[in-house]
Amino acid sequence: MSDGVKRRYDSTRRQEQARENRLRVLRTAAELFVERGYGQTTISDVAAAAGVAVETVYSAFKNKPTLLHRAWDVAVGGDDQDMPVLDRPELRALFDEPDLAARLVEFALVNTAIMRRTAALRLAVRGAAASDPTAAELFEEIDRQRLESMAAHARAAAATGQLAVSEVECRDTLWSTTDGTLWHNLVHRLGWTDDQYAAWLGKLWVSMLVG
Repeated sequence: MSDGVKRRYDSTRRQEQARENRLRVLRTAAELFVERGYGQTTISDVAAAAGVAVETVYSAFKNKPTLLHRAWDVAVGGDDQDMPVLDRPELRALFDEPDLAARLVEFALVNTAIMRRTAALRLAVRGAAASDPTAAELFEEIDRQRLESMAAHARAAAATGQLAVSEVECRDTLWSTTDGTLWHNLVHRLGWTDDQYAAWLGKLWVSMLVG
């Protein structure tokens, strides 16, 4: 009986350690892709910086394109849960807010947190896209998925009856202001705080979109 309990404990602990290693590898990879560039970063570089064997990285992710894709997913979600962004609790809560102005202000806060995690990595992917087909494919997928997400936000906004513009214009406004460029310029380059940026973005959206 005790041996069975011990084996279950050992197995659970090994699985947790493997998950921790994968997450550390992904976050390390994202940092190196930003600092050195995707093309200049090797699997060996990631393994060394993450403190794991090269074989561990290959076993978990097979190749560098998969590593880049999973690193992006973790950056967007903030963790390694296999859950679409729109299904996450902080996003679902937005759609439950009946007042569109309040919803947009809260969405600006959520989006700012996402930009903190993703803006620099998206710039790195964009830079690599010019010469690397894998990065170019991911870059197109990033913007396509974000357009689909903003379309969902726009549909929900239109359903409130409080939208001052068309649903398409709402979608396009949200999409064009959530790619990380504004956050990078104002926060990273000009020294705004995240709170200052989120407040400004919320006001911008309310002034443009709410009737």
